[in-house]
Amino acid sequence: MSLFHDLVDRFTQSVTAYVGDKALMLAAVSAASNVIVADSEVDDEEVETALAGMRANPILQKGYDTLMLETELFDGIARARTRAGRAENLGRVAAIVDRDIEQRNNVFLIAADVADHEGISDVERKALAEVAAALAVDMEALLRASPVKVVPAP
Repeated sequence: MSLFHDLVDRFTQSVTAYVGDKALMLAAVSAASNVIVADSEVDDEEVETALAGMRANPILQKGYDTLMLETELFDGIARARTRAGRAENLGRVAAIVDRDIEQRNNVFLIAADVADHEGISDVERKALAEVAAALAVDMEALLRASPVKVVPAP
């Protein structure tokens, strides 16, 4: 029965990837948006990092093109400029709390990559903690397990 269950799960994930997983996309966009706006600045590098992280996710990559992700990200950033908007974004993040841990970890790590451009500031750490709580993931364990890899300049 386990083999059949695994086969069904893989098929479901493949179909979801091709038709788009809106809840997953909105969770990733909203988590990244809250972190991007945490320091009151919208840095182009943070936006690019968020988009790169979302495009690296196989489900999001197959279901959404860059323009769609960018449009949703800027909508999320606009929401994150207010307390009510940040709360709405966290609600979109929490909407996937019943998903498997791998998807939740991936959403958190997209937000963590956004925060970790020049080190994670206190306000970014607070935003990450809110995202981690909404996703029910272990923030500190994920940050330890996935340190930023510095690539030397050519």
